[in-house]
Amino acid sequence: MSHIELPHALEDYFAFAETTATRNGRRFVISLPYFDGARLDRLQWWYHVSPEQERQLGEAALATVRAQATERFQRHIERWLQNTRQRLRGEEPIPRIDTVAPSLALPAADPEPVSAPAPPPAAAPAGAATVVAWPADKVANG
Repeated sequence: MSHIELPHALEDYFAFAETTATRNGRRFVISLPYFDGARLDRLQWWYHVSPEQERQLGEAALATVRAQATERFQRHIERWLQNTRQRLRGEEPIPRIDTVAPSLALPAADPEPVSAPAPPPAAAPAGAATVVAWPADKVANG
């Protein structure tokens, strides 16, 4: 199931802007406005071009940097919609976002089997170190 149900390409809904250049370089933003119910909201993707990059790449290469940022922003939106089980839809200039119906949502992962609780440990003699049994198939750090 597609999480983007729009009549045009997602990029056609983007707004592009540049902030005032500073000695640290130029900052750009790509925005996607959307309606969440009656509330107008937006997603933004910021990227930066340093003076060195601009000198090396030139003005023509700024288009390449913009295309790369646009591609990353599109992937980000697609993953965000999938992870939050939402979709962009609509025929208007500003799309609407809504929740994917549970029957249309991705199937839930199989739940991990539940094992029987471990028996309580036997009382250790005074002064002995306590050893905790750890399942061999579990990793302690993640």
